[in-house]
Amino acid sequence: MKKLFTPLSIRNIEIKNRVVMSPMCMFIAGDAKVNDFHIMHYASRALAQVGLIVIEATSISPEGRISDNDLGIWDDSFIAGLKILNEKMHTYGAKTCIQLGHAGRKALNSMPSVAPSAIAFNETSKIPHELSIDEVKEIIKKFIASAKRAIDAGFDCLELHAAHGYLINQFLSPLTNKRTDEYGGSIENRVSFLKEIILGIREFYDGVLFVRISATDYDENGMHTSDYIKIFNDEEIKSNIDLIDVSTGGILEIKPPNIFEGYQVQFSEEIKNNTNIPTGAVGLLGDYNFASNVLEKNQADLIFLGRPLLTDPHWVMNAAKQMGEKIEMPKVYERGYL
Repeated sequence: MKKLFTPLSIRNIEIKNRVVMSPMCMFIAGDAKVNDFHIMHYASRALAQVGLIVIEATSISPEGRISDNDLGIWDDSFIAGLKILNEKMHTYGAKTCIQLGHAGRKALNSMPSVAPSAIAFNETSKIPHELSIDEVKEIIKKFIASAKRAIDAGFDCLELHAAHGYLINQFLSPLTNKRTDEYGGSIENRVSFLKEIILGIREFYDGVLFVRISATDYDENGMHTSDYIKIFNDEEIKSNIDLIDVSTGGILEIKPPNIFEGYQVQFSEEIKNNTNIPTGAVGLLGDYNFASNVLEKNQADLIFLGRPLLTDPHWVMNAAKQMGEKIEMPKVYERGYL
């Protein structure tokens, strides 16, 4: 059987195949809570045999929402709705994950924005408030408290959003972090924000923990793959991370110089080979055979699909049919895949 359809065991869970629904903001949670749309949207992908579903970036604080319509998890009132969502996805055998995030200077919501340094994202963005050390520590506590709520809500794994120019990424990149204290300057200092979140979560959580990164800032003065290899070979981080979800860009308004099918796979492969940590590949992987070959070539351990699962919720079953592979599926759909 093609690797795409084989299980993957990570720490204390087994994902039934290698297809992951990548986190994508839906911008439809006006009160920051799960509604009927979220339940239908995510449960339908579970029904269609996606192995792991990572729900959209869920903010650890009100000001950390990317927009005023993003999901939140900053107090206990959010747990009930997220628990129902988990129950619906689990009904169909999917494993579940939540992406915990804070938008930092890229927040487009109605509240003031914050960042490691008072540098706006672009000419039309708000100038963010530069966080004091006490405020940095408080946000770290909020990430950790939100992780506890996510566990209480029944998620099988957690993902920290350290990519696409959002707050953790802003601390990591020298383009956005101009601090001269313990959270700025050297790469060891810039990674402290992320490291303290990871270690704080590991004080009570022994489950699966992912980190999504932007492997390059597409700027010679920014972060590069070699920097992330150094970060994830730090023993305190390496021993506490189960998978690196490898994306790129977002810290500046710079587009990749060359976008092609699987253009980010090279970064996944390089990080995987130089850290011995499993990776997920993402970005223009919608072609069934191309995605399958990424796994066969050992360039990644999981395939993260975003837009392809918006246009084709049954991507897994359609891929299996095209490749002549027989997989388990709901009996109500079997006639369509004979």
